[in-house]
Amino acid sequence: MSSKLSDYDYHLPRELIAQRPLARREDSRMMVLRRDAQTIEHRQFREVKTFLQPDNLLVLNDTRVLPARRFSHDGAVEFLFLERLGPRRWRCLVKPGRKMRVGATAKIDNATMRVEEITPEGERVVLLDEDVDLHAGGSMPLPPYIGRESDADDVSRYQTIFAQVPGALAAPTAGLHFTPEILAEIPHTFVTLHVGTGTFLPVRSENVAQHRMHAEHFSISASAAAKIDNAKQIAAVGTTVVRVLESARRENGELIAQTGSTDIFIYPPYRFQHVDHLLTNFHLPRSTLLLLVSAFAGREFLLRAYEEAIRERYRFYSYGDCMLIL
Repeated sequence: MSSKLSDYDYHLPRELIAQRPLARREDSRMMVLRRDAQTIEHRQFREVKTFLQPDNLLVLNDTRVLPARRFSHDGAVEFLFLERLGPRRWRCLVKPGRKMRVGATAKIDNATMRVEEITPEGERVVLLDEDVDLHAGGSMPLPPYIGRESDADDVSRYQTIFAQVPGALAAPTAGLHFTPEILAEIPHTFVTLHVGTGTFLPVRSENVAQHRMHAEHFSISASAAAKIDNAKQIAAVGTTVVRVLESARRENGELIAQTGSTDIFIYPPYRFQHVDHLLTNFHLPRSTLLLLVSAFAGREFLLRAYEEAIRERYRFYSYGDCMLIL
């Protein structure tokens, strides 16, 4: 298992980056990887139930994406509002940063904000002259590789059909393929992890072990913990669920109800303790998400599967197709 970042790279033709979702969620293609036999199959997502045993439990992330993207009144500054810190105070990302140094001001709607602080991570803490909900008029924070502004379709499609708990800045994209009908046929439960910007920070060190993840908040209910403890096998829907299950506290070997945060960084040769199968989308080269899936499937097998997905013209990333790893 390599710890060199350059060994987790691949070339993706730009036209394979899905810019919009398919008309129907369930029409996504699904590549099925069998780790024991090292085989690859090309199927449809609507067949997912046929690959799971009756005693398998799907675990999904029910976080809800915040409409966090806003622009200043003059259009000169883009904001991503991460968190409301208190009355009139917000934590945000800005672009371009040079326009919003300490003391700088900008206007959104009828509210004027002033930069109070710049954190070591480059985030801004801003104070508004009146208390307004900046998420109320915001748009979906689509990833940069989707080269367009978000629109009315994204309000529903960049959200899972089971999204409940507001707090994410990106969708748990493996869950985007599910319809109510498909989900109803498979035993399942939910955990919550609010996907933050740290998940998508680039790995800058050639030695991947030197990378540090930002903490993300999660919660597990008592009913979800009981279902997970009683399941014969766990099928995690997405890397966010994997991170919750592999880092959550247990007492006497049993998962307990809890809230907390995790900064777990999973990369080869990590040994998984609590996840048996993984449904996931295709991920960016040299990313923490690709490293996690490489740890689960094996780096060489996974990259061979990615090469085949490119040859077969799969659709990549958030609005793209998916992969089921058994």
